[in-house]
Amino acid sequence: MSEDVVWPGEWLRGVLGLCVLRALADGPTYGYAIASRLAAAGLGHVKGGTLYPLLGRLEAAGHVTVEWRQGEGGPGRKYYSLTATGERELVSQAERWLTFSGLTADLVTGPPAAAASPTSTTAELPPPSTTTTTPEVPR
Repeated sequence: MSEDVVWPGEWLRGVLGLCVLRALADGPTYGYAIASRLAAAGLGHVKGGTLYPLLGRLEAAGHVTVEWRQGEGGPGRKYYSLTATGERELVSQAERWLTFSGLTADLVTGPPAAAASPTSTTAELPPPSTTTTTPEVPR
């Protein structure tokens, strides 16, 4: 998926916190690297004016800690690390997101209400998925 894709802002705002927590599950990193990871995953370019306030809210909630590290041959950077509370929040939000996104997918890809009647001539779509899996968080 292209790093230049532009998703509706409402969608991105709804899932960005979860995606940032997931990026931090791989280990401590700094804001620009998080934004690059999100872009590489296909979420598009996340601006600093969106990312850094979110990181501040995650810190205030106790989900991340912040450490200033001296840069190698450049300026220092703030490194963000997932806390134990943040790990639990990641697992909880990921489970809820899987349920929510599954319900949403079932709704938008399922047959129209009129097509549900046995006399409908609308082409049948595959039945909606009812399975969910628990996300695995790397340790």
